Amino acid sequence: MLDRKIRVGAVSYLNTLPLLYGIQNSPLIHQIELTEAYPSRIADMLLQDEIDLGLIPVAAIPALKHAEIVSDYCIGCDGPVASVCLFSEVPLDRVQKIMLDYQSRTSAALLQILTKKYWHINPEFKDTQGEEYRHLIRDTTAGLVIGDRAFEQRQTSTYVYDLGEAWKDYTGLNFVFAAWVANKSLPQEFVSAFNAANGIGLTHIEEIVSKHPYKLFDLNKYYKYHINYLLDERKKVGLEEFLFQLKQLNPQMLKVEN
Repeated sequence: MLDRKIRVGAVSYLNTLPLLYGIQNSPLIHQIELTEAYPSRIADMLLQDEIDLGLIPVAAIPALKHAEIVSDYCIGCDGPVASVCLFSEVPLDRVQKIMLDYQSRTSAALLQILTKKYWHINPEFKDTQGEEYRHLIRDTTAGLVIGDRAFEQRQTSTYVYDLGEAWKDYTGLNFVFAAWVANKSLPQEFVSAFNAANGIGLTHIEEIVSKHPYKLFDLNKYYKYHINYLLDERKKVGLEEFLFQLKQLNPQMLKVEN
């Protein structure tokens, strides 16, 4: 039993607004210390025990000594996800190098699975440290861009390859990009309240959209048809398959920290 506020880390993307809505508009908010950052940063915080619970990229789960998925909600998809894409100026068969988004773990790992097993291409992968890499997406150099920045990149890149859609075509399965994971056992009363709060925002999509006007993409469509929030059995199967394939990757090929 914790004798302090529970430290929660959440992703600061548009796709998390429905999940955070209920947390921020319920008494639960007074029981937690909420930190928002990009996905790989939240994963680092959970690994370093700077937070107790985080919405983390699922590729980071195997690195945790103790990992409990504590919610029935996630960031997932059943087909095109819209905000996790490979962008390039040439078709896939001409791509020679891919810049990996520094904000991502799961998406970078998924991309490398897809290039090897689905698209059957063998590009060079480059890690990145900041936003400058997006300016290198030209000629035969492609780039993985996730989150809200992917909507911006859609305005400039000629070719857009949606990773959620590619995974669905490759496996026939749903995909889970991020899940609420705890690095320690949390009070069951809190877990139940946290889970219930996550679901509240899904019944307030129109209100959330109206409060966050966005010109680059139809958020109502995004929340209802691209992001799939329920961590149901179909997504759990997809998650298991992804983690299995992640283990099969050549360690030299997988250049993201888990």
